[in-house]
Amino acid sequence: ILGPNRADTIRTTIVGNMIAGEVGTLLKTLKERPLATVLSSFSGEGGGVESNAGKNLYVTRFPGDVTASQLNELREEVTGILQVAEPGDEALLILQSGGGTVTGYGLAAAQLQRFKAKNIKLTVCVEQVAASGGYMMCCTADRIVASPFAVLGSIGVISEVPNAYERLQREGIEFATITAGKYKRTVTPTKKVTKEDLKKSTEDINEIFNLFKSFVASQRPQLDIENVATGETWFGEDA
Repeated sequence: ILGPNRADTIRTTIVGNMIAGEVGTLLKTLKERPLATVLSSFSGEGGGVESNAGKNLYVTRFPGDVTASQLNELREEVTGILQVAEPGDEALLILQSGGGTVTGYGLAAAQLQRFKAKNIKLTVCVEQVAASGGYMMCCTADRIVASPFAVLGSIGVISEVPNAYERLQREGIEFATITAGKYKRTVTPTKKVTKEDLKKSTEDINEIFNLFKSFVASQRPQLDIENVATGETWFGEDA
């Protein structure tokens, strides 16, 4: 059990001395987080990490994984920035992602498009990787800044499904799947893959690929999309 003097010392260290106007370690840490710019705007402290003639720069990060699980945080931060941003303010996203699910990264890219809809200039900084779905997000920016050896691109689609049908047959295991709809299940891990299944799956992949290319072309009209949409990646300077 802490005595009153010890408790006051700990409180002052963490939170700070409110009477003297001194900031503790906790508040200092909070100010270094991406949302600090948004929080400071609500508290009337100027609103951005950098200020030039009254203009604010709002900074956030997206360390994306395969499922784009950081999507909810991104949505909240974009919403917070849009609520407090003034004309002339800008946003900066530090992006790190090798891509992942079509649905997750499609929605993440749509969140960044909200900046453009509100006439807020967006800069995306790529420190290491912005590939596939990561590049889908990246190309929504007004400006892209990449380190020399960062990897960008990979405009393409991939689908991999292991198939254990023959092994299950050898083990005497029959896996029953009941479906309604001709193409409800095509290539799966447990059923025998037919030529028709492969044909349908290939058509589905190509449809997603065409959507990906159309999106990139709409955001980067200066690109020769057929020339760059090969699944290749490039280092920062070449990209």
